[in-house]
Amino acid sequence: MFVSYKWLENYVDLSGVTPEELAEKITRSGIEVEGVERIGSEIKNVVVGHVLECEPHPDADKLNKCQVDVGEEEPVQIICGAPNVAKGQKVAVAKVGAVLPGNFKIKKAKLRGEASHGMICSLQELGVEGKLVPKEHAEGIYVFPQDAEVGSNAVELLNLDDAILELGLTPNRSDCLSMLGVAYEVAAILDRGVKLPEAGQSSGKEKASDYVTVSVEAKDDNPLYGAKIIKDVKVGPSPMWMQNALIAAGIRPHNNVVDITNYILLEYGQPLHAFDYDRLGSKEILVRRAKDGEKFVTLDDAERTLSSSQLVITNGEEPVALAGVMGGANSEVQTDTTTVLLEAAYFTGAIVRGASKDHGLRSEASTRYEKGVDPDRVLKAGERAAALMAEYAGGEVLEGTVLFDELNVEPAVVEITLEKINASLGTAISVEEVKDIFRRLQFDVSVDGTSFTVTAPTRRGDITIPEDLLEEVARLYGYDNLPLTLPKGESTPGGLNNHQLKRRTVRRYLEGAGLLQAITYSLTNDDKAAKYALDVKEPVRLLMPMSEERSNLRLSIIPQLLEAVSYNKARQNDSLAFYEVGSVFLQESGEELPVEEEHIAGALTGLWHSHPWQGEKKAVDFYVAKGILEGLFEELGVSEAVSFRQTAMDGLHPGRTAEILLNGEVIGIIGAIHPEVEKELDLNETYVFEMKAGPVFHYEKPALSYSPIPRHPSITRDIALVVDTDVKAGDLKSVIQEAGGKLLKEVAVFDLYEGGHMEPGKKSLAFSLKYFDPAKTLTDEEVVKVHDGVLAAVKEKAGAELRG
Repeated sequence: MFVSYKWLENYVDLSGVTPEELAEKITRSGIEVEGVERIGSEIKNVVVGHVLECEPHPDADKLNKCQVDVGEEEPVQIICGAPNVAKGQKVAVAKVGAVLPGNFKIKKAKLRGEASHGMICSLQELGVEGKLVPKEHAEGIYVFPQDAEVGSNAVELLNLDDAILELGLTPNRSDCLSMLGVAYEVAAILDRGVKLPEAGQSSGKEKASDYVTVSVEAKDDNPLYGAKIIKDVKVGPSPMWMQNALIAAGIRPHNNVVDITNYILLEYGQPLHAFDYDRLGSKEILVRRAKDGEKFVTLDDAERTLSSSQLVITNGEEPVALAGVMGGANSEVQTDTTTVLLEAAYFTGAIVRGASKDHGLRSEASTRYEKGVDPDRVLKAGERAAALMAEYAGGEVLEGTVLFDELNVEPAVVEITLEKINASLGTAISVEEVKDIFRRLQFDVSVDGTSFTVTAPTRRGDITIPEDLLEEVARLYGYDNLPLTLPKGESTPGGLNNHQLKRRTVRRYLEGAGLLQAITYSLTNDDKAAKYALDVKEPVRLLMPMSEERSNLRLSIIPQLLEAVSYNKARQNDSLAFYEVGSVFLQESGEELPVEEEHIAGALTGLWHSHPWQGEKKAVDFYVAKGILEGLFEELGVSEAVSFRQTAMDGLHPGRTAEILLNGEVIGIIGAIHPEVEKELDLNETYVFEMKAGPVFHYEKPALSYSPIPRHPSITRDIALVVDTDVKAGDLKSVIQEAGGKLLKEVAVFDLYEGGHMEPGKKSLAFSLKYFDPAKTLTDEEVVKVHDGVLAAVKEKAGAELRG
């Protein structure tokens, strides 16, 4: 909503308050003023001039040589190229030395050999947007009325010294979509009175009811419809002050009749519509729902196909207006119009909003109807518009308003107590202060002790509950005056809970290890929904999927990570490492909704390390992926409880896949993608992992304990064991650890040999064993005894022989 400061002064005394100060006060009271614009603030030395003579330039076909009286001793010669310049006009003249918008300075010049001492200006050159300039002046200079005083300040006459406040209104404050609404708001802020305009009275000898009848079929959509008749209208330009007001509000002037309806729309917030009475084709106005498929041409010359969900104004037969949105071309006011039928009606917001949306027509009128107009102003707006047409269009307003009225809107009555106000705002406002705030708002109020019963005027349709009154008190009392207090009672410092802390640890570790976070869809298709799932469940299918590709909730994150790897590889990114901490969805029997379970997953492909200078490259393999997880488990403090066990899963390589176990319970999977899947997705060798986050996050991490630096030396023994090829190194390591007892502190595999000099079906595994006693130095006899026990155990339990 654009608000003219000068226009607003007609209703509220703004003395002592600058536009900028007013903007600050309005903003602090709850309505944001997005800006204050002064269009003519840069303009200097522009006056009203009188064109005494105008003749063609002797050496230029499109230029005119004008002698212009600018209020000085002698006329000045100005060369003008405007097609509409003519002798006898009053025009805006920028004299030599004048400054126009954009810091454009006017100097003496010669145009085709003729001196020019100034410039005759168009409105666009004075800073007015082209879309707001009246059509008759759009292609040329602006012509003042003949009563304009020569030499007077043209900027003041055009109201370009005005300040325009742009209000950013929230949907509930539709009352401020009018100058009167803003006036009530400003009056409450400044604690000053509101001067209302005179509505006007009918003055004609004939009765409007002799010219038209009004009937309404759709009474719920249109409970109030008033029609006034104005005869002997002379359509022409509206007065300059009205044009200036419309331009300031962002509306282009057309003619006196249309401009008056737009002026009242801005003043009262009540849309009106003027019909050419003689073009209606009947003496009847019938408001009804449109017929499905009914055709209608609106004022923009577009043919509209109507439906029964829309409301139309008809002449008894055919539509002449789309109610609350736009009039029809068949009843448009034109230059030869002599009799006007003026509509002032109350249409419900829903019916107007539907029609506006269906036809893509958003107008100043529809905006106000959608948000709600004041039912008390409907007929008053019509009376004032009719009076203005009598004054500025020479019309005669016929007696009475032809009316259909079944509108019954009662003002809202809301109660609130002083205790609630002070408890909510943290204030100690008195009864008299609250009562005074309601007085400033011009709300009727009765007080019973500390209870207030407030009757909100119909112009404030947003006041319906006690909290609305609470807001009014707070903003008029002043948000800056509300006390600053800390909450009372016990409080706890903010922080992450255990789950959040560990999830953050996972993210930071994996990103530190070189993986990038991916966030993928939780929705997938039928084929991928259950693929790589850790728990075999029936996938959850959506009732209304947006597409078949996004029709199921996922049971695993891996398929989506593989999509991301495939997408990036297709764009020449060959070395990739992604991770995601996300949810999968498991449908439990008997449960209506699936269980959302958090998983940690990753996918790696290409080179893990590349050092071209040193000539070193390291491709991703199973042990890179496994090493990342082992580091993560170490970071989370669960490494002692985690183990890996070879397994198989559809879609993973049968020889490079392992289960992840936590205290013997399977919580995840790690492995290489099956070559067939890699070929299908056009992937290089790719490794993935996925595990449940819950068991890892909820694992009770043992308390940290301090171990002193050993004072006694350790003894290391290396052994190479020949075993069957199907014996797993992890199983053999477990046997060694169990047999070594307390003295065996570390066991590590450092070699695997298969090939020449080995029997068929055999392999050699080499282990490094570290023996240590923190209390003393071990003797060879003690170590040999334990070491022999280890060799005996591996032979007995795994059939291992010491390699010669």
